[in-house]
Amino acid sequence: MTDLAVAVPDGQDRPIVLVASLERRRLQVYLGQLLADGAMLLLGFGLASYVYLGNPFDERLWPAAQLLLPLFWTIALLNRTYSVPALVAGNFGLQRAMAALGLAVLALIVLLFLTRSSLSLSRAGSLLGLSASSLLIVWARVNLQPYVRRLVGPRAENLLLIDDGGPPIDAANALRINAQLAGIVPSVEDPHALDRIAQVIRNMDRVVVSCPPERRQVWALVLKGGQMRGEIVDNEVDTLGIIGTSRADGISSLVVSAGPLGLRARATKRIFDLALTVPALLVLGIPMLVIAALIHFQDGGPALFLQRRVGRNNQFFWIYKFRSMRVAASDSLGKQSTRRDDDRITPLGAFLRKTSIDELPQLLNVLKGEMSLVGPRPHALASQAGNRLFYEIDSRYAHRHALKPGLTGLAQIRGLRGATEQEDDLTQRLQADLEYQAGWSILRDLGIIFKTLRVLVHDRAY
Repeated sequence: MTDLAVAVPDGQDRPIVLVASLERRRLQVYLGQLLADGAMLLLGFGLASYVYLGNPFDERLWPAAQLLLPLFWTIALLNRTYSVPALVAGNFGLQRAMAALGLAVLALIVLLFLTRSSLSLSRAGSLLGLSASSLLIVWARVNLQPYVRRLVGPRAENLLLIDDGGPPIDAANALRINAQLAGIVPSVEDPHALDRIAQVIRNMDRVVVSCPPERRQVWALVLKGGQMRGEIVDNEVDTLGIIGTSRADGISSLVVSAGPLGLRARATKRIFDLALTVPALLVLGIPMLVIAALIHFQDGGPALFLQRRVGRNNQFFWIYKFRSMRVAASDSLGKQSTRRDDDRITPLGAFLRKTSIDELPQLLNVLKGEMSLVGPRPHALASQAGNRLFYEIDSRYAHRHALKPGLTGLAQIRGLRGATEQEDDLTQRLQADLEYQAGWSILRDLGIIFKTLRVLVHDRAY
């Protein structure tokens, strides 16, 4: 944290220390990265053409590079390959560059098909050129990242925190100024005061002001006259979990919920669920019927155990499981967690629970759209951790219901499963569920499924 100005004992503040603008430097870095990526793309195809065809500019390969370059640059500019997040996190920029290259290749293929191009390109040479270009772009970006960090700093933007008597604020790699010590008084009626503030916020990309509620309006008016992003600290943002603001239909409001997944993401997740669930049911259908028959013949009771659980949007649904307890001892509300050597569990039920086979009927819940393959595990309504109900322990508990519950989840592959004997058992699972929601991707779902296969049999399954 760096202070911009302080006051001397007689109250006359020292001159404001000006900070260099990073805007021009960012543009220079963007241009350098753009040229470097383009050079590596052309160099990759040139090397491939020389190695495979004996001529770095062979007409069977070089035209592909010339067509691919503008497509790559266009897509890279659109998908934030050259942006502040890409400057701060090298991996982010690298992923975007690779995505832009892949999309450019697809666009080139479509373009050649639609135009019925007469170009005679070498397929093997093109693949070799694409591979070489990808490796060279990765190499260049990895080696240039230290220079990028040196030029634009760890944040790649100037962030100024103005302390004007509000809640304490802090941020890594930010500049700070005390309004009182620096002689800064927000006033839209005093040109001298506005000039003083203009000196402070000059060359800033983002300004955050912490002040008492009665001064928020005037600070908002002052910040609106600047060329940077202006923000005012409000503790209610944390209290209410505000994620944005809205002005629509004549209503100004604070946005506290938007759902963790958009329409495309939900559709992708549903297609993924069905693509795995339908084949799984076809393969496991007969074994599941055999298991159901064994459960029924064991004591004459029903094969399935139905229990009401909380699903997406906090709505109830009936979850299906193979019955593992004696009929008379079944706990439909889930008031009592299963214990090790629980005498309510049948011999066959113990095996089913140990191997997680008792969960297989939930594939039907996935087929019906009530559950997903991956998501927060649904809990029984009366589940307790220690001596308290789950929703009494943490006010964020209902947040986990923004997604469909899953057969498995991030908490399960981390070993957070079984009885919740202490409150911490619940809070750790909740944290994993919220982490999953915040960082969902289809690749993560696939990874969780693969990792689940390794923990189907575990020592906490009882």
